[in-house]
Amino acid sequence: MTASAFVGISGWRYPRWRGDFYPRGLVQRRELAYAAERMPSVELNGSFYSLQRPSSYQRWRAEVPDGFVFAVKGSRYVTHMLRLVGVHTALANFFASGVLALGPTLGPFLWQLPERLEFDAGVLDDFLAQLPRTSGDALALARNHDQRLDGRTWLDIESDVPLRHALEPRSASFADPRAVEVLRAHDVALVLADTAGRWPAFDAVTADHVYVRLHGSRELYASGYTDAELDTWADRIRGWLDGSATPDGLPRDVYAYFDNDARGRAPWDAMALAERLR
Repeated sequence: MTASAFVGISGWRYPRWRGDFYPRGLVQRRELAYAAERMPSVELNGSFYSLQRPSSYQRWRAEVPDGFVFAVKGSRYVTHMLRLVGVHTALANFFASGVLALGPTLGPFLWQLPERLEFDAGVLDDFLAQLPRTSGDALALARNHDQRLDGRTWLDIESDVPLRHALEPRSASFADPRAVEVLRAHDVALVLADTAGRWPAFDAVTADHVYVRLHGSRELYASGYTDAELDTWADRIRGWLDGSATPDGLPRDVYAYFDNDARGRAPWDAMALAERLR
């Protein structure tokens, strides 16, 4: 089995990047296409803050080349407000909102938890059990949306394909070995997040893929990565890609996203890391 690395950025619409990563004069509507010409994947972050519209997902898909992958950040209403409990309708609304319009460009879903949400084996197991494992499952779930989405849903798939999920906890309580057991039982990746020491860095491989978020090693969301740090991350990713750093010795696809966007370092670091992996 050949594994692939998808190295990209968390979001792409940052005014600070204009005249730096984005050339002067590049119109805003061309920024995603420009980024997609230089890296194979990005995280869609707007979906975390509010339900997007099908037309937006259709437009984003049309702006990227074949083989491009979007990671989609799950709704904070599910993770931060409902705190993973009583989420059936909220999940249905999320999957009905248009994410399935991404078609073959749809990659993993990222579920980021708030720092104060502590590990509870029962809550986590119940939540992960509700996540759709195929696009067909997601479509069936989406059909349970409530009236708030009437007239603005996307209830169609081009093929029934597997879906992947990753969980980014920020509470140290997820160091509990039972958390790894629950995640492995559901084949959900435990996100390895580099956060300048702000939150724990969990490094267990719990799924058929690995998900990494690079928020900055020295200053959260701001500091760039040194050549030595990028070399280290490249070595770690190679270990997951070839199976030498996985618990069963099997290769894993790797999704790695730079979120050190405040000073515009993210796209440059993403391209530098990807170059090391070629």
